[in-house]
Amino acid sequence: MAENKFPCSPGGGNTRETVCIDTNRVLDSCRDRDCFENVRVYLSDFGNEILERTGAIRAKSANIIWTYIGMDPIQFNRGFFAITIRFYVKLVFEACVANGRSQELEGIAVLEKRVILYGGESNVSIFKSNGMGHESFCGCQEPKCGEKNEPTAIVEVVNPVLLGTKIVEKSSECNCCCCCCENDLPESVLNTLDAPLNFDDGMSQSGGRRYLVVSLGIFSLVRIVRSAQYLVQAVECCIPEKECAPVEEDDPCRIFRNMPFPVNEFCPQEMSASMGQHDRSSRCGCGS
Repeated sequence: MAENKFPCSPGGGNTRETVCIDTNRVLDSCRDRDCFENVRVYLSDFGNEILERTGAIRAKSANIIWTYIGMDPIQFNRGFFAITIRFYVKLVFEACVANGRSQELEGIAVLEKRVILYGGESNVSIFKSNGMGHESFCGCQEPKCGEKNEPTAIVEVVNPVLLGTKIVEKSSECNCCCCCCENDLPESVLNTLDAPLNFDDGMSQSGGRRYLVVSLGIFSLVRIVRSAQYLVQAVECCIPEKECAPVEEDDPCRIFRNMPFPVNEFCPQEMSASMGQHDRSSRCGCGS
């Protein structure tokens, strides 16, 4: 914050100059809300056994644990790129079993979406030094590999919204998305589970194998950035003016009483946004 900083120049004056910086420029971006219906959840052998014996199951949590982002140029549309985004979601379920007991099980669902964004064009290659300062002038040096100045796709996403859970009897009723065998899942995703997943699509003795499917909603932001140089106005040097306050651990209750009450945490987000400059605490019925 500006009020917490002051320049290092003599006398504390505002010494400004025009400087060149190398940063990423956002060339194109979009936001999206996707609803993925009846996506198959891959379970372990233990999870499949529970699924065969339960009549009621619900999803407790859903977390994106890994994301693949692929980017390919579009032919005949120079500068545009098709971005493939694949979300690997870990879900935790609670199923009702015998004698009114509940049992937790976990699984993986795979979601995929594609967007097209403009990423610009560049024909240059980028070479960088190793930054160590030990390169010999006459000695043998390893050849430097140049990197194409390709754009970078960035995805921001919140954890999925659980919209529904359903048990189906036939595999044709579920959406396998893109991964239907173990080799299609990254090792880092498989390592988050307590037991290996079962990808067998064979029929059970009862005449039909049960599958678990979920419906998930995802809010996401996607953007393409590319390295560029810009001239900006900058202050010579700034350091914080505010001093760090030590934490007194001898009286934790006193520290807690001095904390401001988090009124916004108890207000719906839409209500908080519509209040503007009004007193939000009174709108929540919490009093001031």
